[in-house]
Amino acid sequence: MEILGIIPARYASSRFPGKPLVDMLGQTMIQRVYDQVMKSKKLTQVVVATDDKRIYDHVLSFGGNVCMTSDNHPSGTDRCYEALMEQSEKFDFAINIQGDEPFIDPKQIDLLCSSLNEKVELATLIQKIATLEQLHSAGEAKVVINHVHEAIYFSRSPIPFVQKTEPKDWLDKTTFYRHVGLYAYRNDILEKITRLSPSLLEKAESLEQLRWIENGFKIKTVETEMEESICIDTPEDLQKALDILKVAQKMTKP
Repeated sequence: MEILGIIPARYASSRFPGKPLVDMLGQTMIQRVYDQVMKSKKLTQVVVATDDKRIYDHVLSFGGNVCMTSDNHPSGTDRCYEALMEQSEKFDFAINIQGDEPFIDPKQIDLLCSSLNEKVELATLIQKIATLEQLHSAGEAKVVINHVHEAIYFSRSPIPFVQKTEPKDWLDKTTFYRHVGLYAYRNDILEKITRLSPSLLEKAESLEQLRWIENGFKIKTVETEMEESICIDTPEDLQKALDILKVAQKMTKP
């Protein structure tokens, strides 16, 4: 099984422009992400997919693999497809790895890779919800699955609805899952989903994966118990990450 790990990295960002190149105690964020992803034992190859010459040149400077992609892709999925097509080698699957998670655990990538076979169209990670804050947060995508662990639906609302029970007691009545944003695409399926138009459910929930489900594609889910890494969306998130790095460096000093 040949698997390509793709790290989309855009320079433009409404909340944090230029964040892939921000300094994190001597290394840029994109280099820290790349170094973590390279620790995966299951990926055949890793590439950064960017639309910016500054990021492109920087990745080359630390010895990383990188390719230039269009600057008008509507989503990371589209950027992943172009990156896949740019490769000279042939891959069975591509995995979309967020470029703003410098602490991503390579074991999570390997867990997702281990679930892949020729019958899988798309795959992603899920995790049991443990707190009411997660359950009722619109920022957390919830997911319900069928008996073969395929996603039935994703929502920003708590699903399923627990009837005749106060919302504060829902976690005691059934199991809820949250989505962990790591996607695997079979190469032929990735081509097909990039040709789909935005769907009604996708527009309502602002969740791209609903477009795939609405069009009949199957998303395999794999449960993980590993702690999710920190996603850096804002300068405030960066400060939290730097604080974690400083503590870690102090602990490793002799």
